[in-house]
Amino acid sequence: MVDPLFADPALASWYDALSPTDERGDFGFYLPRVMSARSVLDVGCGTGSLLGLAREAGHRGRLLGLDPGAGMLEQARRRPEPDIEWIAGDLESTSWEREFDFVVMTGHAFQALLGDDELRAALAAVHAALTDDGRFGFETRNPLARAWESWTTVAPVDVPAPGGEGSAPLRMTRQVRSVEGDIVSFRTSLTLPGEHAPRHSDSTLRFLGADRLDAFLAEAGLVVEERYGDWERGPLTDVSPEIITVARRTPA
Repeated sequence: MVDPLFADPALASWYDALSPTDERGDFGFYLPRVMSARSVLDVGCGTGSLLGLAREAGHRGRLLGLDPGAGMLEQARRRPEPDIEWIAGDLESTSWEREFDFVVMTGHAFQALLGDDELRAALAAVHAALTDDGRFGFETRNPLARAWESWTTVAPVDVPAPGGEGSAPLRMTRQVRSVEGDIVSFRTSLTLPGEHAPRHSDSTLRFLGADRLDAFLAEAGLVVEERYGDWERGPLTDVSPEIITVARRTPA
């Protein structure tokens, strides 16, 4: 089931304000890899910002965004950049065979793969979609850093409107609701301008450590080529906020 933040068009229209492009370390990391690939699949593409940046920067190959959230795709399809494919769905519904030089999952979308079977199916689809020399880039939050412990808001956060100065802000609160093993569930409450009651979006994410993550990759025929602990390409340590991975097909 898709979180309302991504499915509800009214909430999805605020996503880029909640996560501004110029404040995202993941885009700076992945964009050069997108630009050097002839064909790119962005899984969980959201509002399409990464692929839009690539086309704006001169990418002339195939760019395809895949997302299960109707609200997000509605935003992506409004983008002005030409010739980007936008498809509703998830990895388990795809059947691409060796079509993409780069498959990417930004925004910690990988953490929405909750069950072992779901994760195996998604990685099998990535393996199938990659060209022989293709790469798969994604990130997960490092469970050792326990990021969720700071997610519950003490006071509401006002988010400036996409319309700029003079527009009413969105008000956001977040509450972590449960932590069970490597699964963290939380609720984001968003009060839109002109509305008195908040809209709630319940989310669940999985926090896999590097060893278990690498075991799943190996089972899918993928091997880690690069591994970092932050967007500045620092090494992965126990206190690193991220587990950033670039993987490729296991050599035959």
